[in-house]
Amino acid sequence: MVSGAMATGRDHDIRVGPDQLLALLDNTSAVIYMRDLDGRYMLINREYERLFDVRREDVIGRTDHDLFPAEIADEFRANDLHAVANGRPVQMEEVAPGEDGPHTYVTVKFPLLDSDGTAYAIAGISTDITGRKRAEEQVQRLNSELEQRVRERTAELEASTRELDAFAYSVSHDLRAPLRSLDGFAQVLIEDYGDVIDKDGQHYLRRIQANAVRMAQLIDDLLKLSHATRSELHRERVDLSALSRDIVEELREQSPERAVNVVVAEEMAGSGDAHLIRLALDNLLANAWKFTSSTESAAIEVGSFSADSEVTYFVRDNGAGFDMRYAGKLFDPFQRLHSAVEFEGSGIGLAIVQRIVRRHGGRIWAESSPGAGASLYFTLSPSATNDQGRS
Repeated sequence: MVSGAMATGRDHDIRVGPDQLLALLDNTSAVIYMRDLDGRYMLINREYERLFDVRREDVIGRTDHDLFPAEIADEFRANDLHAVANGRPVQMEEVAPGEDGPHTYVTVKFPLLDSDGTAYAIAGISTDITGRKRAEEQVQRLNSELEQRVRERTAELEASTRELDAFAYSVSHDLRAPLRSLDGFAQVLIEDYGDVIDKDGQHYLRRIQANAVRMAQLIDDLLKLSHATRSELHRERVDLSALSRDIVEELREQSPERAVNVVVAEEMAGSGDAHLIRLALDNLLANAWKFTSSTESAAIEVGSFSADSEVTYFVRDNGAGFDMRYAGKLFDPFQRLHSAVEFEGSGIGLAIVQRIVRRHGGRIWAESSPGAGASLYFTLSPSATNDQGRS
């Protein structure tokens, strides 16, 4: 109370007078003031004086319209009347001029009541939050600029992707025509001029045909690698068991002379792009099929297991295997751990698988030793896995 307050101590009374209350108000970092119901200032503290570069004796009895631009003064007055009408503390944000531009304050205003409960004045406590507001505005501005740059960059990448796809397919088409000609003319020479071409010549022609076929396969693999890297993902529930069985059936049809014991676990499912996951499984199973071609009692297993809420899928074989010292090269394009004489291929298959797995938020790794087969493991991101796999 302005007239003074009293607290009873053990040995003596402690009285708090107006000077002590004003000293308390003057030593706080908040802006504190009182105005009567007509808007005239009754009291301001030292922080008010400092921020607005005024003296209290020049402010007492004046209104906000005497001190601030009309628009700002109108807002202050409306907020005062709102607090009086509510009859309780009201919080709002207010803006007032400062030396370095507008400052934002969080203000709490509340009516002062007499003994009859009738409001006779309005008190306000304002805290300067300009630094925080400016920081928030800066973050919002930076986010907006970043979003704009991301949109622009995304548009550029999408345009580049379309151009690259068009270029890749154009190059693919343009390369296939001469390859077909090489293969076709070599075949014509063998069939129509075989009686005048010696065995060495025929051998060279067959090598030309074999390399033409290999080049065509390399083109196909490069296109698959491009598709695995840049194609849009369409997530859905994928039955990995069914996909694996379909791929194995195709491999058996291509090599009916082979008797490979293939075990595919039941009920392996996940979430991802069905076409890309099939492409990954196709490469893994084709590798296992290829590298068991010289193995007696060839065996391939497709399964999965769960650990730490993560499902790991695997394709395991008992084929040629490889030295783990060179495992770092396993997923690089065109890197081969076996010669083309031993096992044909372009060296792109596992690079395709790695890109597909990474695009699904997963990881891939291998375990092997020479002559003891290989196991290729991969995961999908936890959010992309719907069902727990079973081995």
